[in-house]
Amino acid sequence: MQFNSYIFILCFLPLSLIMYFMFHKVGRQKTALFSLLAMSLWFYGYFNPYYLLIICSSIAVNFTLSKAMQKTGENAGDGRKKAILILGIIFNVGLIFYFKYYDFFIQNVNTVFKTDFNLKHIVLPLGISFFTFQQISFVVDAYRGETGDYSFLEYALFVSYFPQLVAGPIVLHSELIPQFRDKKKHSINFDNLSRGIMMFTRGLGKKMLIADMFGKAVDYGYAQAALIPAGEGALTIPEIFIVMTSYAFQLYFDFSGYSDMATGLGAMFNFDIPMNFNSPFKAISIAEFWKRWHLTLTRFLTTYVYIPLGGNRKGKVRTYINTLIVFLVSGIWHGANWTFILWGISHGIVQCINKLTHGAYVKTVEAAGKLPLGFVFKGIIKAVSWFVTFEFLCVSWIMFRGESVTQFVQIIKRFFVVNLDVRSDLIEGFRIPKFKYVLEFLHLPSSDHNVLMTGCVLALLAAFVVCLCCENNYERKYKTNAASLLFTWVILVACIVSMSSISTFLYFNF
Repeated sequence: MQFNSYIFILCFLPLSLIMYFMFHKVGRQKTALFSLLAMSLWFYGYFNPYYLLIICSSIAVNFTLSKAMQKTGENAGDGRKKAILILGIIFNVGLIFYFKYYDFFIQNVNTVFKTDFNLKHIVLPLGISFFTFQQISFVVDAYRGETGDYSFLEYALFVSYFPQLVAGPIVLHSELIPQFRDKKKHSINFDNLSRGIMMFTRGLGKKMLIADMFGKAVDYGYAQAALIPAGEGALTIPEIFIVMTSYAFQLYFDFSGYSDMATGLGAMFNFDIPMNFNSPFKAISIAEFWKRWHLTLTRFLTTYVYIPLGGNRKGKVRTYINTLIVFLVSGIWHGANWTFILWGISHGIVQCINKLTHGAYVKTVEAAGKLPLGFVFKGIIKAVSWFVTFEFLCVSWIMFRGESVTQFVQIIKRFFVVNLDVRSDLIEGFRIPKFKYVLEFLHLPSSDHNVLMTGCVLALLAAFVVCLCCENNYERKYKTNAASLLFTWVILVACIVSMSSISTFLYFNF
C-alpha cells in the first residue's frame, strides 16, 4: 500500500488510529498492539499477499534465535551463543541474497564462465533490505545482551510497524519497543496528532507536487538514453544537466517526503521515529553529506560493520580499507547491479580523499579567515566545496539511476559533444499554465518552448532555495493556528486532486 493513495489516507490510516486508541481506552493494551500489527501486515501484503509469508517467516526465525541466545546466558562458554549469532546473520544475509541478488549472481557467473544457468526472475519483496537490516541489528544486540524481555507481539510490531516498514528509517528496538509500553502514549495527544498531520501533509506535498514533477524529466531523459545512446537524438549537454539535476531533486524530495511522512505517522500514534534526513544538500563535503542523508543506514553501517571491522582504531590504511568496505556494502545494499556497486565504491574513494585532505582544508579555511575580509574568502572556499560536492553527487547519481555501467559511460561521453539543444518533450513537466501571458506582458519571448524553459529554470532555482535556505520538517516548530491549518489543507487537497496516478516511492526499489 502506498502513503500517497486514496485507500491509505481515507480508509487505512483513520481505521488504524481509531482501533489503536479505542482498544487502549478500554484497557486492552495487547489487543491495541495486535490491531496495529494486523493493520501493518495488511499494509505490507496489500499488493502481494505472498510478501506476508516472507516477512512473517523472517520475524519468527529471528525472534526464535534471539530468545535462544538469551537462554544461553551472558557468557556461553561452549560457543553456542556465537553459533546462534552466526546462524542468524547467515539467515538474514541469505534471505536478502536470494530475493535480491540471486539472478544478478547467476548472470555474472554465466558471463564469466560461459555457463547457461537459468534465472529465476524472483519478485523482490518490498522493503526486504530495510526490515532485514533492522532484524540483523536486533540479533546482534541480543548476542551482546542488550535486548529486553520482549514478547513476540512487541517484536513483530517493531519489525512490521507500517510507517517505517518499506523505506525506513532503520529503527532500533530500544527506540520503539519501550514506547509500546509507555502508558503515557496510550491516549490521543492532540498536539502530536496535529503535528503528525502537518508533517505527513508536507511530506506528501514533497513527494507528489515536487519529486514527481522532476521525475517526468528524469524518466524521459533515461528513456531517450536507453533508446538512442549515441548519435543523432541522444541527450545533449544541457539536457544531461537538466536530467541529472532533476534526478538529484527527485530523489531528495521523494526520500525526504517519505521520511517526513513516516515521522508524521509515528507522531499521530505518539511514537517518536528517529530522524533519517537532515538537509543533506547543505553539506559541503561527502563526509558531511553522509551525516545528513539516510542517517539510520549510516548509523547501522557504522555500528554493525565499520566498528566491528576495527573502525579507525587500527591505523590509517586499515581505516581507509574499512571505509571502502562500508561503502561497498552500502552500494550492494541499494541494488543488484554493477551501477550500485561502482556508485558505492566511488563514494568510498571520495570519502577516503576527504579524510586525507580534511586537515589541509581546515587549515586553508583558518588561514583565509585571518586575511582582510576573511569572511568573504571563507565563504568562497565553502561555496566551492559545496559546489564540488553537489556536482559529484549529481554525476554519481547518473550511474545510480542508470540501467548499466555502459549507459553511464555513454551519457558521460555526451558531455564532450557540443550540442546545446533542449527538446520540449524533456521539459514538458515544468509547464506553468497561462505563463505565456506573463511573458507577453513583460515583453519577453513567449514561444511555447520558452515558456517550458522558463518553467524548468524556475523549478530548479526554487528547489535549490528550498534545499539550501529552508528548515527541514524535523526542525520546524508546528503551530496550531489558522495559517497552519489553511496551509496544510491546501497542500492536502492539492495532493488528493493529483492522485489520479499513484507513483511509487524511489526507495521502495531498494
